[in-house]
Amino acid sequence: MILAAIDIGSNAARLLITDVQKDPQGKAVFNKLNLFRIPLRLGFDVFEQKNISPERMSMFLETMQGFKHMMNAYKVEAVKAYATSAMRDAGNSKEIIDKVKASTGIHIEIITGDMEANLIYENHVAENMDRDHSYMYIDVGGGSTEISFFSNGILVFKKSFNIGTIRLLKNMVTEVEWEELKNTIKAVTKGHKEVVAIGSGGNINKILSLSKKKDGRPLPFELLRDFYRELGAVPLEERIVKFNLRADRADVIVPALSIYINVMRWANAAEIYVPKIGLADGLIQHLWKELKINN
Repeated sequence: MILAAIDIGSNAARLLITDVQKDPQGKAVFNKLNLFRIPLRLGFDVFEQKNISPERMSMFLETMQGFKHMMNAYKVEAVKAYATSAMRDAGNSKEIIDKVKASTGIHIEIITGDMEANLIYENHVAENMDRDHSYMYIDVGGGSTEISFFSNGILVFKKSFNIGTIRLLKNMVTEVEWEELKNTIKAVTKGHKEVVAIGSGGNINKILSLSKKKDGRPLPFELLRDFYRELGAVPLEERIVKFNLRADRADVIVPALSIYINVMRWANAAEIYVPKIGLADGLIQHLWKELKINN
């Protein structure tokens, strides 16, 4: 069965198309067919103006129409479309949702930060880790950061914080918000086994690729700190050329690293695994479960 997930974030919109089959034991096997990413950058409008501008609204509609064509080409049988932080904050989000529905038939649902954290956990990566450590998922987006904490294979804590890369670029994160994140991380991890971080989001995936580490090997805390200093030390235009970054990645990668580094420091996590998972992957799993229940 071919399924699709659309994740409309504060920095980019993604369409993930996946073929789900069952193995001989009846277990679902998820095979990614394609991932499309469009840098809509909704947060640049919303976090300052509280609305999505007409120009970006037009881009949004074009993107969704493009996604619809790709789903038709792949003969997608079911789709879930979720929007996160920027659409949560946009005063005109309902107008956009109605326009998308009318022009493409795709229904976009705006989800809470907690639901976002849940969906990232749908990937169950921590369940495959050993019991000698506790694990902290850190998913950094343009508008928010989702934290999920596991100990002894059990979800102990999850919360969404309004600290994201675009908000940081726009100087819209207060000391009080940083302090809340810091105190929460320290309180949640206190008394638990040594913490290993698990990172998701486009920025940490890019750092993994820049590090030349093999997939499956963790990134040490010190390496993230070195990248933060090295990337932050050069102007944006030079950063794009020197590190071969897209413009819409180059500006947000430094604030993203500041979030990962701080959370790891407060959790005393020495390394971070980057399994290349994200909200769209969780969405596919969520949709598959829904379809199984309904059938």
